[in-house]
Amino acid sequence: MKTHLATVLCLFLTFSACASARTSGNDSGVATGADAKKFMDDVNETLLKLGVEGSQAGWVSETYITDDTSALNARANQRLIDATARFSKDSVKFDKLELAPDLRRELNLLKVSLVMATPSDPKEGEELTRIAANLDAEYGKGKWCPEAKKPDTCLDINKITDIMRESRDEKKLRVAWEGWHTISPPMRKDYVRFVDLSNKGAKELGFADTGAMWRAKYDMPPDEFTKELDRLWGQVRPLYLKLHAYVRMKLRDKYGDIVPANGPLPAHLLGNIWAQDWTNVYPLVAPANADPGYNLTEILKRRNMMAVEMVKAGERFYTSIGFAPLPQTFWERSMFLKPRDREVVCHASAWDIDFLEDVRIKMCIQPTSEDFQTIHHELGHNFYQRAYKDLPVIFRDSANDGFHEAIGDTIALSVTPEYLVKIGLLGKAPDASRDIGLLLDKALEKIAFLPFGLLIDQWRWKVFSGEIKPEDYNKAWWDLRLKYQGVAPVSPRGEEFFDPGAKYHVAGNVPYTRYFLAFILQFQFHRALSQAANCALPIHRCSIYESAEAGKKLNAMLSMGLSRPWPEALEKIAGTRQMDATAILDYFKPLDAWLDEQIKGKPIGW
Repeated sequence: MKTHLATVLCLFLTFSACASARTSGNDSGVATGADAKKFMDDVNETLLKLGVEGSQAGWVSETYITDDTSALNARANQRLIDATARFSKDSVKFDKLELAPDLRRELNLLKVSLVMATPSDPKEGEELTRIAANLDAEYGKGKWCPEAKKPDTCLDINKITDIMRESRDEKKLRVAWEGWHTISPPMRKDYVRFVDLSNKGAKELGFADTGAMWRAKYDMPPDEFTKELDRLWGQVRPLYLKLHAYVRMKLRDKYGDIVPANGPLPAHLLGNIWAQDWTNVYPLVAPANADPGYNLTEILKRRNMMAVEMVKAGERFYTSIGFAPLPQTFWERSMFLKPRDREVVCHASAWDIDFLEDVRIKMCIQPTSEDFQTIHHELGHNFYQRAYKDLPVIFRDSANDGFHEAIGDTIALSVTPEYLVKIGLLGKAPDASRDIGLLLDKALEKIAFLPFGLLIDQWRWKVFSGEIKPEDYNKAWWDLRLKYQGVAPVSPRGEEFFDPGAKYHVAGNVPYTRYFLAFILQFQFHRALSQAANCALPIHRCSIYESAEAGKKLNAMLSMGLSRPWPEALEKIAGTRQMDATAILDYFKPLDAWLDEQIKGKPIGW
């Protein structure tokens, strides 16, 4: 999670149709450069004040869950949203002025941070806001009830997730998969209207449609950005095809003819309701020598390593590469353990309360390998937040929305056996022959996700542009899933269904390309920093722990925040202005060769 302010602005900002107060001192009605400067000063001052208020309310709401704290949080968020929407509308009057580059960038960022632009007509604006809230709520309360007359049989997404993760019964998995997808058909009519109204608002801001508005935030023309994504996918697709063929072969061994020998993978057999992460089927596809030679969870438990000690270890990673220690308030105000006296949100997140020094993490830490890596990941957000704290408020965010998550994951990639040896948790790093199991497990998470991370917005952009008509919503969804993922439903999915709505980010109107970018960038960052650290090991064994040079390169990028176009930030860390997925191929090179041996003579593709 990024800062509370960034989360609110990026995920649920609407363009206000209400009249806004004049914020400049010019009474002539003609906007000037001085007006624009004063306007942005007011924006930064107001957003900082409301952002701090919202962060404090959000923190209390998630660490002391009551109806009252939730209500206070909602009101604080709404004040922030309303103010930002008001400023966004006012910023249009400065569009034609010649302004200093930094000031022009601030104004542009204010506008392109929008996710949903409501039409200027008050009734239509109100209708769009209502539909968006209804779609979000429809998903949130979604349940599949095997027996309609028995409410206690109803399953929410958490219970469905448990079934998909744990069951190996094909029929049970099929029924659960089909059951969850019954929650979304009622959304279909509303979604059609949502698209119409959202596009109308986007066009009033000068964008071709809502999809173009989303793509405009990436410092390049929308069409060029689309081509850039296709280029990145083209770089990693051959490795995905090999992984797909290997998993298909292994699942066919388990499930028989329900898995075709040379066709797409059945969507319900990959351990995840959306087939976006395949790690849950690892036990079915693991190689014979899958044991990595050590078990970090057992080591942590055997040493009785306390939560605060695990966080201290994470902090030492960052200080070892040159970052200043976390402030005392971090240790006093963070939540490391689940309290016994109240309900809290345990989902791990990093917080920037005052957008200066009051950074925190919120976790219910267990002595597990997963939580040890998650701590390193979440602290990456905190150190990013501190690095850009001196910039204007509108610039206090990552270079693009994929960078923040990529940084946390980059650091997590440095939690290698060699790093564990250096910090005393492991006596000796296992032989490289043990790496295939670790790399396969990571590929089932990282490589398997990439086509899904790409296709969600490919579908939405085509819907927003009108290329996909409402009468073809479901067909187009499965056409894209087949094209990119090589995944297909086990039963016919006609237009009576609305399967895209069974994914939260579609119902909740949350852009998804950021996750695809994060998965690409983290490996590019890791390779560049490993080179700066003069690591001579295979890249998947490299850790930047104790490398001052890697730390300098990382901080140079982090401190830029959102102040410059992301290619400039990328150049600081990677020496290139172009995203490059070949780092993924470098990282998984041993696995790539191993997969070639496993699937020799087997069909590839679908």
